[in-house]
Amino acid sequence: MAMSRKGIRIMLAGLLVMVAGYVLMMGGFSPDPNVFNYAMFDARRLVAAPLVILAGIVVVIVAIMGRFEDKKEDKK
Repeated sequence: MAMSRKGIRIMLAGLLVMVAGYVLMMGGFSPDPNVFNYAMFDARRLVAAPLVILAGIVVVIVAIMGRFEDKKEDKK
């Protein structure tokens, strides 16, 4: 196997963190297209969400580049 189970789990955790960042970035829907919604300039969307996405990318890179050994139990 190219990646260990632990590496795959870490990569999936990083992907979930990235999805959480994209969810934080969502919103700002306006029912009236003629009204500008200033909620899109919220700190959550401009600061927190990109930092969460970058953290997820770092976790995925660590999962891909790291060497993780699977624990193998002796079966007799």
